[in-house]
Amino acid sequence: MKSVSLSLLAAGLCSLALTSCVTTDRGVAGVPGQADPNHPAVRQRAAEIAAEPPGDYWVGRRWWTEGTRFWGYLRRPGQPWSQAKLVVVNETVKHTPDRLPEAPEAGPAHGFDHNYEYRFWGQFTGQEVYDPNSNLMLPEFLLQDYQLINATPGFLFQPGERYNPKRLPPKFPPIPR
Repeated sequence: MKSVSLSLLAAGLCSLALTSCVTTDRGVAGVPGQADPNHPAVRQRAAEIAAEPPGDYWVGRRWWTEGTRFWGYLRRPGQPWSQAKLVVVNETVKHTPDRLPEAPEAGPAHGFDHNYEYRFWGQFTGQEVYDPNSNLMLPEFLLQDYQLINATPGFLFQPGERYNPKRLPPKFPPIPR
């Protein structure tokens, strides 16, 4: 019994030692999701956002996660991505850019535009929509029109972020309620 306990203890200590050596992009002071404001890529992104033309539109970044029904993140021009909202898009007026079959026989599929950046026109309906696959209640955005801004805009929240199409988006920024 003692040797089993010691073996488990040794295994636990080894796994702790190994995981402490893994390098991850933990952000400012080890806080996930808070990019270092002095990182050159973050400063460049902030300058690009500050230069966006003002107007009555939203900047959207498609975030595709397998099986979910949310669309991605929306923010106002000039606002940082940390203030963006994860949304479900109401397509009764206009379909989203990737309204395609999920498993086509040929050609692009639904979600082909992960991480594309768009200009969206429309408004929030004031309703929240339940996405059963992510178990999230999210604000509903009624899409009127859209325009592609950039198909390769780079990172969303911080340099070096990792994307997994089978996982929910980062827990940052917090989903406003």
